Amino acid sequence: MAFRFVHTADLHLDSPLRSLAMRNSDLAELIGNSTRQALVSIVDLCIEERVDALIIAGDLYDGDQTSMKTARFLATQMQRLHEAGISTFVIRGNHDALSRITQELVFPPSVKVFGGRAEAVELKRDNLSIHVHGLSFAKPHAPESLLEKYRRPLPDAVNIGIMHTSLAGANGHDLYAPCKVTDLHGWGFDYWALGHVHARARHEGERSVIMPGMPQGRDINEGGEKTVSLVTIHDDRRVTVEERLTSIAQFERINADLSSAVTWREAVELVEQALADARARTRSDHLVGRLRIIGSTSLSWTLRRDRDLLLAEAEQRAEGLGRTWIEKLEIATSSPAETASGRNNADPLLELHQLMRETVIGQHGVRDAVRDLVKEIRDDLPAEARSFSGSDEAEFEALVDQLLAEGSEDILARLRLEAPEAA
Repeated sequence: MAFRFVHTADLHLDSPLRSLAMRNSDLAELIGNSTRQALVSIVDLCIEERVDALIIAGDLYDGDQTSMKTARFLATQMQRLHEAGISTFVIRGNHDALSRITQELVFPPSVKVFGGRAEAVELKRDNLSIHVHGLSFAKPHAPESLLEKYRRPLPDAVNIGIMHTSLAGANGHDLYAPCKVTDLHGWGFDYWALGHVHARARHEGERSVIMPGMPQGRDINEGGEKTVSLVTIHDDRRVTVEERLTSIAQFERINADLSSAVTWREAVELVEQALADARARTRSDHLVGRLRIIGSTSLSWTLRRDRDLLLAEAEQRAEGLGRTWIEKLEIATSSPAETASGRNNADPLLELHQLMRETVIGQHGVRDAVRDLVKEIRDDLPAEARSFSGSDEAEFEALVDQLLAEGSEDILARLRLEAPEAA
């Protein structure tokens, strides 16, 4: 009889909103609850598929959690699995090490939370002997490899290892319990259930080494549909892995090319079509889009000047599509007249535009003023809301460049006196 389990990681329950504009309370509520709903979907999947176990490879929590509401919710979901006869195996990741309720919450007896010493738990499924190996970290930093702390595979048994690791390193992630994929394959476990890196990856080799990614994205930088692994270990120890969708809300970057738009109505219709196309491609219940307006169009100045009106139009169309949201509007259009004429154009506004781009925004005084303003705003925000300014100096300077460029475009747009064309 086959042994089946669901493998997930990095749920980050109750993760704070990181980039969403709070002007839309409904959207904020949707994303604020999405990590919990993803766990409910995972538990539903386990019960529907009648699996033997759920494996959570770290970062179930999102840090220094104190909410007993979270504790009660989590206990309820674990109890559902317990009543269905499904075992749960959990290791603590770097975020879990910060959580206060991690040490205090009492789970049903079917839940095994591994401690700071490597252990192996044996399960029996007819002719299969399954050993689940796990190791948690009590501190949020693990600069050394954990692999040598694990027991060697037990002979004549199926061996499943659970590890929270950055492997050789990943963009956007701190180095955590680093190790080589080749070393994992060589360790001899039939399946490595990894966690920590938020993007899904299957590391090919002699064994099955899977990083499932997170089951629910939290902002545009964690875009795309999110999944878990449904794993079957057959009687002959063959391993098959299926992806199953879990994301409630799916973040996507959506481009709307307005090159063919001449009137305001045509522009809005093209935006609606771009949203509809993205909605049709989205399998998750909700689509949360960052809408980027591109193309060379005579409406470029108007679109920038009347950005709020365009956003309202886009949000109305998104609402009409159902379960579709606009997280942010970006305008990156250009004017055909400027593109064709360049510096030789006699239009004084175009000459001013060229001057601002090539001279004004490059001046140290202007740049320093913008830089200081961004730092002042950032420092006044709570720590969890400061990520907009980047994670290092290079990303911060790139944001300053973007603000200077967009600011000059917006100033010129407001100097244009044309009203939006009548539909």
